[in-house]
Amino acid sequence: MAQQGTAMVVGASRGLGLALVEEWLGRGWRVIATVRKPSADLDGLAQRFPDRLEIETVDIAHADQVRALRERLGGRRLDVAFINAGIARSIEATPASISETDFLDMMLVNALSPVRAAEILRDIVPPGGAIAIMTSGLGSIADAQDGWQLYAASKAALNMLMKKYASRHAADGHALLLVAPGWVRTDMGGRDATLSLEESIPLVVDTVEANRGKPGLRYVDRFDKTLPW
Repeated sequence: MAQQGTAMVVGASRGLGLALVEEWLGRGWRVIATVRKPSADLDGLAQRFPDRLEIETVDIAHADQVRALRERLGGRRLDVAFINAGIARSIEATPASISETDFLDMMLVNALSPVRAAEILRDIVPPGGAIAIMTSGLGSIADAQDGWQLYAASKAALNMLMKKYASRHAADGHALLLVAPGWVRTDMGGRDATLSLEESIPLVVDTVEANRGKPGLRYVDRFDKTLPW
């Protein structure tokens, strides 16, 4: 299979991020995968694809580590940078009951850190390339319903930060994607989630690839259907 391009997946030790790495490798891409701590599953993929998978260690919540990653990448060029970062804390809590620490942690990891990483890494994605961030349908204010209130707020904040980012960096020529993968059975999504990784992630990758070369920001689901802000 001919090599198709280079993708970086930030946050790839397990779940959605690991599945993204495996999907792009299966399509013949070279992949740079980042982890906060060693992942046996990712190491297994590196043994299967030793010439096409590189593993970097970085904690997206620490800006200095993301900047150090950018320095290590030097003159590399990425066709796709996919930033997958998310935590869910106190999901049944309300503003009156949540721990302030839990809320601030979600805002840091789910909202600020992904957009900050996009800003730090943007210059190694050439015009026509894609910067994608994993968001959620729960981030839609127009479709807001009860449940996961504070997590949803962090994803809505992510969406707004990307709106402002897109306006500020319109001249970059990047496809900017906020992708909602659906409710997927992962450690965070839980056993009751409606989708398997296999039902979600290949479609997410299809969506990213379909939008390469189309500058501007889109908030879409795994079918590339536009979601209401």
